[in-house]
Amino acid sequence: MTAAKVKASIHQVVDAYKSKLSHYPEDIFQTTPPISGWSYSEVYSHIFDSSLLSIIAFVHAANGKGENKPTHFIVKLILLLGSLPPAKKYKVPKRLADRVKKISKTEALDFILEFEKALDDNYPLIVNAKANCKTKHPRLGYLNAKQWLRFIEIHLKHHLKQLERIEKSFQA
Repeated sequence: MTAAKVKASIHQVVDAYKSKLSHYPEDIFQTTPPISGWSYSEVYSHIFDSSLLSIIAFVHAANGKGENKPTHFIVKLILLLGSLPPAKKYKVPKRLADRVKKISKTEALDFILEFEKALDDNYPLIVNAKANCKTKHPRLGYLNAKQWLRFIEIHLKHHLKQLERIEKSFQA
């Protein structure tokens, strides 16, 4: 998939987040769901905070501030297939989990808009990004700029599924 298609896909997924956000009542948005785990609010906090951190890693790699390290085969497969391997629940790295907080719907929308602006402002760097210049992801290892872009898309889609599970738990 080309970088332009990945970027377009990211915007489509982000539009789905915005649409869902507009339908959640504020009190339910911050409520721990019946299935336990994160509230809608905490999912939005995590996904857009980590997406912004991923943009920073993308920018470093695109600007040549990375290392020439290999990308593991399984990670290449994840990026090719476009989804994380099925698992009951992934454990968020502690330093990212510590950043998750309950936010309001307004804060969530602000986070989304900040992410979209960062993506659009920095996307042109992809043109001159070197494939062998990589920055480290906390779980996947070293990724180049194009791989970071693809990871952002995959991660956004992954948490969209989590929102759907939360929705079902509130309907049960």
